Amino acid sequence: MEIPRLPFQASGEENGFTNTLVTVYVVELALRMSPMPISVQRKESADADSVYQQVRQALEQGQPRLLELTCEKVEGKRLSVLTSDVLAVQTYEKTAASGGSKRPGFSLEN
Repeated sequence: MEIPRLPFQASGEENGFTNTLVTVYVVELALRMSPMPISVQRKESADADSVYQQVRQALEQGQPRLLELTCEKVEGKRLSVLTSDVLAVQTYEKTAASGGSKRPGFSLEN
C-alpha cells in the first residue's frame, strides 16, 4: 500500500501552515563566579558583531568599567556588567528551527 504524499509548495506553505524561520544573533558573556552565561540578542549579524567588538574592546582596555547592553529580541531587557568580571564573549546564530539543539560554547550539560 502506497502512502499518499502531499506536494510541497514553494511559497513556504505546507499543509496550510506557513514555514518561517526566525533568525536572531546571540551575544553571550561568561562571567566570573557565575555558572550561567548572560546574553542579549540582535536581529542583524552586523549588529551582533558590533556588540561583540564593544565587549572585546572593553576587555582589552583592562580597566574595570560598567558596560551596559540592551536586547533587541526582548523589549526592555537591559543588563550591566563590570568588565573585570567578564571571562569570555561569543556570538552565534540561532534559528527557531534549531530550538532543541545544543547551542555552542558556554552552555551547561546535564
